[in-house]
Amino acid sequence: MDRYVVIGNPVAHSLSPAIHARFARAMGDSLEYRTLMAPLDDFAAMARRFFDEGGRGANVTLPFKTNALRFAHEASDAACLAGAANFLACEGHRIRADNTDGIGLVTDLSANLGIALHGKRILMLGAGGAARGVIAPLLVHEPAAMVIANRTLERAQDLARQFSRLGDVSAAPLDATPGAPFDIVINATSSSVHGEALELPAGSVEAGTLVYDMAYGRSAAGFLERARKRGASTSDGLGMLVEQAAESYRLWRGKRPATAAVIAELRSRAS
Repeated sequence: MDRYVVIGNPVAHSLSPAIHARFARAMGDSLEYRTLMAPLDDFAAMARRFFDEGGRGANVTLPFKTNALRFAHEASDAACLAGAANFLACEGHRIRADNTDGIGLVTDLSANLGIALHGKRILMLGAGGAARGVIAPLLVHEPAAMVIANRTLERAQDLARQFSRLGDVSAAPLDATPGAPFDIVINATSSSVHGEALELPAGSVEAGTLVYDMAYGRSAAGFLERARKRGASTSDGLGMLVEQAAESYRLWRGKRPATAAVIAELRSRAS
């Protein structure tokens, strides 16, 4: 039986095994997909052991997305541009990295939530691996502007310079975001996953703003509730999780599962 995992720390909360089990049933495939927690200081050893023991592929979540890119023998253009990978595949004796986060987010925003990205003003909160993976796919749709806001301004400035050739991208500290209010605010920090309260920058939202947390479920609830109190519409990242998983499944197995029923089922179970 082909074996897959999602590697992270923490990772026990991940819905990825349930999602891929549903995909496998729908596609008539027999496979195993489990969680795998790696030590914070030794992702490479855990990943190498999994693949040495016959593992076919891995999704990678916080905080190892940059580690995953370094671990691989080769990487897609999307992963190289992002400087981070959430996808690993064993091909012969080599490991290939890719990044399906951007496709997952864009598909959730456009197909599932009905948001047209062209001409929108986007505020990206965070400048880590999660943000890196989605900036380029968002810019493909030609938003009017993107501001990357981060506690450490230098990291946001580095990202803005890296992606500036793809569109109007600038950097700002979290407490001073120019161009507010925004049409779309995306929380790409790890604050929700770690139970840390992240406040929306002053003036960043108005009625009609979509505030999107890349975390999902209870982890995202506090941040999104604060956004709703400011009049914003909100969404967690469950749809993104399912859509990036479907893209991973396609890259591993050559066929893309349908996602709508899986998203609906997981949302109904969470309510």
